[in-house]
Amino acid sequence: MKKQVIFGPAGKPLKYKGEGYKSPEFIHNEGLDSFEYQCSYGVRIKEKSASILKKEADKNNILISMHGPYYINLCSKDKEKIDKSIEHLIKSAKAGEWMGAYRIVFHPGFYTNRKPKKAMEISKNTINTLLERCEEEGIENFIFSPETTGKRTQQGNISEIVELCSSFEHFEPTIDFAHIHARGRGLLNSKEDYNCIFSTIEDNLNINRLHCHFTTIEYGDGGEIKHHTLDETDKYGPNIKDLLENLIDNGWKANIICETPQRDEDALIMKKIYESLI
Repeated sequence: MKKQVIFGPAGKPLKYKGEGYKSPEFIHNEGLDSFEYQCSYGVRIKEKSASILKKEADKNNILISMHGPYYINLCSKDKEKIDKSIEHLIKSAKAGEWMGAYRIVFHPGFYTNRKPKKAMEISKNTINTLLERCEEEGIENFIFSPETTGKRTQQGNISEIVELCSSFEHFEPTIDFAHIHARGRGLLNSKEDYNCIFSTIEDNLNINRLHCHFTTIEYGDGGEIKHHTLDETDKYGPNIKDLLENLIDNGWKANIICETPQRDEDALIMKKIYESLI
């Protein structure tokens, strides 16, 4: 039985030399419980490899998620880009089904000088088409997971992500706390600062296990600049301990995917901090 809060890397472990789809045993032996397979630059994994990943994950009790391509834009001004985004998500859903991914993470898009309300309208229309296409393709076991984004030009503040997920079946959020911190230009500085995020989710969604990303992050006026390691927490926020204390106090179940440059090594540090608090 998995703990309330579990941890894993975004991408294969640093010292693992094999193919990513064969890494669950290594991840398990490190002491981690989850793995986010990266398709950030295109879905290239084939069904055979994805099936091996599913088998290895099941055998080693590793919870699999997948990060879809970065170049998805649900609210583009260019219809061709919207059509391509739908196809990227269809490919992601197929691959996710093969590998048993419980979440398919993606960034929803950019405002491109539109008002956020108009961008949301276009994104919802795109999602309606996407879900129709999934049904046509016979894809059944998928949860799309739009992610809170780190740049102020991107669609994806916490309210927008919750609105997308509350509007459609097969949608649950990915809460990237570093992105929220950067987008808010230093928003998360104490345990209590997370309450507004969790209350927004609780008021609008019924979540069993919250899918999360975490890293320390550098930001500027426009939001996200660069991910940093946990060793740099004194210089860059947010602080993982604040988040973990809030999750524990409020009884949240969560899967925290570590996105620092030291992905699995920092995930293990996060887990150690968590275990010291419970």
